[in-house]
Amino acid sequence: MVTTSQVLKDRTGPRPAPRADKRGIALVLIAACQLMVVLDATIVNIALPHIQTALDFSTTGLTWVVSAYTLAFGGLLLLGGRAGDILGRRRVFVLGISLFILASLLGGLAQEPWQLLAARVLQGVGGAIASPTSLALVTTTFPEGPERNRAFGVFAAVSAGGGAVGLLAGGLLTDLLNWRWVLFVNVPIGLLIVALVPLYINESERHPGRFDILGAVTSTLGMASLVYGFIRAADKGWDDARAMLCFVLAALLLTAFLVLERFARDPITPLRMFRDRNRAGTYVIMTTLAAAMFGMFFYIVLFVQNVLGYSAKEAGVAFLPVTVAIAVGAGLSQRFLPVLGPKPFMVTGTLAAGAGMLWLTQIDSGSGYASGVLGPIVVFGFGMGLNFVTLTLTAVSGVPQHEAGAASALLNVSQQVGGSIGLALLTTAFGSASREEARAQLPDFMAHAPEKMQAVFARTHQMPGKWGGEVLAAGISHGLMVAVWMISVAVVTALFVIQVRKSDLEALSGNSGGAPH
Repeated sequence: MVTTSQVLKDRTGPRPAPRADKRGIALVLIAACQLMVVLDATIVNIALPHIQTALDFSTTGLTWVVSAYTLAFGGLLLLGGRAGDILGRRRVFVLGISLFILASLLGGLAQEPWQLLAARVLQGVGGAIASPTSLALVTTTFPEGPERNRAFGVFAAVSAGGGAVGLLAGGLLTDLLNWRWVLFVNVPIGLLIVALVPLYINESERHPGRFDILGAVTSTLGMASLVYGFIRAADKGWDDARAMLCFVLAALLLTAFLVLERFARDPITPLRMFRDRNRAGTYVIMTTLAAAMFGMFFYIVLFVQNVLGYSAKEAGVAFLPVTVAIAVGAGLSQRFLPVLGPKPFMVTGTLAAGAGMLWLTQIDSGSGYASGVLGPIVVFGFGMGLNFVTLTLTAVSGVPQHEAGAASALLNVSQQVGGSIGLALLTTAFGSASREEARAQLPDFMAHAPEKMQAVFARTHQMPGKWGGEVLAAGISHGLMVAVWMISVAVVTALFVIQVRKSDLEALSGNSGGAPH
């Protein structure tokens, strides 16, 4: 006879999957989910010019197609990890993928800008639930030792390469089909994962805990208000009342978030993580580098397609050298970190990224890919590669094993939120500079442009032809100068704040048997 307590235990406790011994397939499912979530931050980038035309986005409004996803993803990432611990990781994993599938379908069907942005927010929520849970599932699926280490290696490789795969896949799908397929492609992949997960992945044991809903809501809404304020100011000017109201609201919400986290029993963001200068410095470096990187990808994609005239597929291929440079930098840092320690890589990496970005600010409407884009993005990518592994290890250096998950998750949050803020700041500079350039170009445009082009300008306030290219290039050049200043903050932090020693990383390596949850 089965008692009620036994039934409850069966439903809430870990249950063996019917084919849990097939760990290779389990790893494929986990890695496929992570790839889907990671590449969705970049796969849409290549399709942005097509989305802009199809749904009538302004250039500044188009930034929300990226920021809506990254803000929701970064803002709810820690809450998603907590949900897996409390409710069961496999259950939450499937929920996150299901939301991601639904959002991808809705986004691909969007007919209005607001519909696409709402779908991107829902995608971010699904990604924030699925991504931290997928990493934690590695620890419950694979036994400690070489097998788990290999699984983590595959997971890390997918996470690092997902951005490049997204750029290339986005170009191919947009050219061969249309922009909607950069979203539709997630649907069959996600459905296959959802169908197979119960067969190959065990449910995890539940852990008691509380959800810090107020912390998640105030932080996410506060950052969204801040980003919206910058984008609104870029479009309407700094005297816009709504933009100023957003900045005030952001200040109130983020202050409330800090107060809530200070006194919360189970805070979504453990503020004690920021007391260590090396860890705090690491978060600052990741935030500023991600801010520069997201902005660079967004605007250079527009440049190579709208100014250089590349197709979506050609644009995706054009960014492959960045991936190679990142891989080379990451390989060098991983090889020589035990010998040199992390600080030389942080300093060299941030300087290289800053040099590449400064070089990139020299582009104009006459620049070609080889002469104005390729060299700078390769130098920038190499600098980023030197930092990725270094920052990840430094973030968890000296952290008790049970807090390693929170420390590494905060690094991911820094990357996503930093990217959103950086793109908003670059957009503010872009908007101001492009308006000034448009005013300067207007007399020549009205004197020489055909009446048909002038009619387009009267309707859209966007100059077509070479005049439009000059306005876009000028705005991008000024916007990227903001990215240079952001990276300067990273350089100063690497030079004067970071003090982690080789021995700290050696101790971390010696205690790496358990993985972050």
